[in-house]
Parts: sequence; structure tokens; C-alpha cells
Amino acid sequence: MTIFSRLFAGMALFFSSTAAFAQQVGGDPQGSGPVVSALAWLQGTLLGTVATTIAVMAVAAIGFMMLTGRMNWRFGATVIVGVFILFGATTIVAGIQSAAG
Repeated sequence: MTIFSRLFAGMALFFSSTAAFAQQVGGDPQGSGPVVSALAWLQGTLLGTVATTIAVMAVAAIGFMMLTGRMNWRFGATVIVGVFILFGATTIVAGIQSAAG
């Protein structure tokens, strides 16, 4: 692949994404009601009381296994950080959006 074809591909990718951000879309497109409702259900399931209960039990079990030496500390920390990222996703995104402008 030559340098010019890489440059052209990069420029095409940049300008196509810029055009997509410039479009004004009001509301949901027609026919997207089932998709939006499915995503709302998924968000409610992942962040609802059932998920919170499962996450609390998982963190407790992982913590107990780490303290008794049955689990690697790095893997346990990865699970606990993943739970924090899952439940803190809205705060993380809001912080990034406010920092971006």
C-alpha cells in the first residue's frame, strides 16, 4: 500500500465522519421504536436492582476468595474495577462530555 493510498484513505475516513456529525436529526427515526425500547430494557436490566444485587454478591465473593488466597489479586481487582465501570458509566460519559465542551 503506497503512502498516497494511505493518506487518501485517512482523509476519506476523517471527512466522512465529520459529515455524519454535521447532520441534524430530530428525535428517533421512523421504525426505531422497538430498537429504542429494547436498548432501554437492556439498560434497565444492566443497571437495575437485579444487577446491583448480583454485583454486590460477586464483589463479596471475589473479595472473600482474594483474602483467603484462592484467587489471584490481579483478576479480582479486574472484576471489581469492571463493576465500578459498569455502574459508573453514566458519570464517566457525563464527565467526558463536559470536558469536551
